[in-house]
Amino acid sequence: MRKLALDDVRPPRLYERVRAEARRRVIELKRARRVALGPCVTLVFENRDTVRFQIEEMLRAEHVEDPARIREEIESYNALLPDEGALAATLFVEVVGGAAIRDALQALAGIDEHLALEAGGAVARGAFEAGRAEADRISAVQYVRFPLPPPLRAALATPGATIALVSDHPEYRHRVTLSDATRASLADDLA
Repeated sequence: MRKLALDDVRPPRLYERVRAEARRRVIELKRARRVALGPCVTLVFENRDTVRFQIEEMLRAEHVEDPARIREEIESYNALLPDEGALAATLFVEVVGGAAIRDALQALAGIDEHLALEAGGAVARGAFEAGRAEADRISAVQYVRFPLPPPLRAALATPGATIALVSDHPEYRHRVTLSDATRASLADDLA
């Protein structure tokens, strides 16, 4: 996927004019790209539109107008975009309550070895960003990439194909079949 450049991102003074429509559009886009995996893990598959939105919202919140600072932010956020032939997602551990959060983050330690996309026998194991987990707990936000083998890319391009997001973690075994709307949205990223 082509990375974002300075010309792709509106500075706050320009973004403010179109913010309401941009938010509406990205919220709708994310609806198909948000996948709940069990009761407390959600993945949002990222693309240029979702990442541009995050950058523009951050620049707006922090009143960043300097092109050099905007470039720095773009470089940082570009790491969320998938490489060619891959998908990328932000994984959220969504638990409410101090002790419950701590317990969930401890129970999910090692999930980086147990997450995959599957279709017709093809498997794409999740590759997690380094430095967001320890031996005894994980961070509540993780960044994961799925390098897709050709059969999985073909399945994503096939309407009605069965594609599953799977966790085979000993403490968190869950499997969800992607909706066709999700499959189509992700297929657009690979086109």
